[in-house]
Amino acid sequence: MAIRMNKPLADRFRPQTLDDIVGQKHLLEEGKPLRKIIESGEIPNLIFYGPSGVGKTTLATYIAKKTNRTLKKLNGTTASTADIKQIVSELSTFQGLNGILLYLDEIQYFNKKQQQTLLEYIENGSITLIASTTENPYFYVYNAILSRSTVFEFKSVIPDEIEKAVYRAVKLLEEEQGVVIDLPQDCARKIAFGCGGDVRKAMNAVELSVIASDEESGVKKVALDTVEQLVQKSAIRYDKDGDEHYDLVSAYQKSMRGSDANAALHYLARILEAGDLPSACRRLMVCVCEDVGLAYPQLIPIVKSCVDIAQSVGLPEARIPLADAVVLVCNAPKSNSAYLGINSAITDLKNGKCGPVPRNLQNMHYDGEDNTNKGQFYVYPHDYPNHWIYQQYLPDIIKDRQYYKYGDNKNEQLFKNYWDKVKNSK
Repeated sequence: MAIRMNKPLADRFRPQTLDDIVGQKHLLEEGKPLRKIIESGEIPNLIFYGPSGVGKTTLATYIAKKTNRTLKKLNGTTASTADIKQIVSELSTFQGLNGILLYLDEIQYFNKKQQQTLLEYIENGSITLIASTTENPYFYVYNAILSRSTVFEFKSVIPDEIEKAVYRAVKLLEEEQGVVIDLPQDCARKIAFGCGGDVRKAMNAVELSVIASDEESGVKKVALDTVEQLVQKSAIRYDKDGDEHYDLVSAYQKSMRGSDANAALHYLARILEAGDLPSACRRLMVCVCEDVGLAYPQLIPIVKSCVDIAQSVGLPEARIPLADAVVLVCNAPKSNSAYLGINSAITDLKNGKCGPVPRNLQNMHYDGEDNTNKGQFYVYPHDYPNHWIYQQYLPDIIKDRQYYKYGDNKNEQLFKNYWDKVKNSK
């Protein structure tokens, strides 16, 4: 007879030892600093940073149990200063006898005043804080709390680790429901790869797959099509205002810059599957100008045409012209000479190196009576062989400054050879 469980499987599936925790080997393997800290029992204030569903809450719960402390949980989206004070009021009660461990989820949603209130109690040791955040804590957490805490970064769990957890979860469900659960390996792999490194999603998928499967003679056989319907697009992590968004678009552009078409198409697919057509187009146009540039300038209008087509037809067809453009950018020769040149010029401007426009370049139509050296003295290049004649164009203060340096690609070297001959001829 099946036992009805109100808690989700992810909450019932709690580890008994550190080795039971899924993933995070870089933090919890033998000899790693965080593991040593936990095993010592002397727990400092900690900040766990990483995507959802990778074990932050699980580890905080384990630490509280391991150190025999009362665990209190708050969520930064709903908690108030009064909630903190309520927890502090329990310090003198039986519950606070061995100390209180406060697990504050989504600390980035606490405003500065709330974080300052919390600081007062973690400073005097009344409360041990374990805060978690899916956003970069160095941007979102009050500096005074950061300086009193140690930050550990959690990572998405790899499919092989999640697959092991899937089979352990099946065993737990068999014990709870008193049935045999037949979960084929292709189903387990689908869940492991389809949850995007999120163990909680994987556990939910396991539980729902079992619920949606029919029982026959004490056996529940899970079908692949059932799993596929339940997993769907859960592998895609994407928050347009969060770190995951910036990581993906960064990887997308860096893959194109690195001429890796396979990786660039992978990240393009992830961005488009999340429905973020504007980011895919914007980064593509930036990349062709910044990273291909003068090595193949003809590609710039081609990519712009592909982007125009993509925006005109919309998703899902937009993937086709964008894929064309991405593969072209990956295979094109690369040059960032113009990009470096404009950056260097802007740096000089910010450092005050600009000076007045040389007189020969000014838009002069009239000299005042006080000017003893009348005339603009501009020389018209088209009046000379090869349409060029030397004259000073930069302000005096930076007249010898070189911002643009020819790239070593065929296109720019052809330019260089031409102008070397022209400018060196007498």
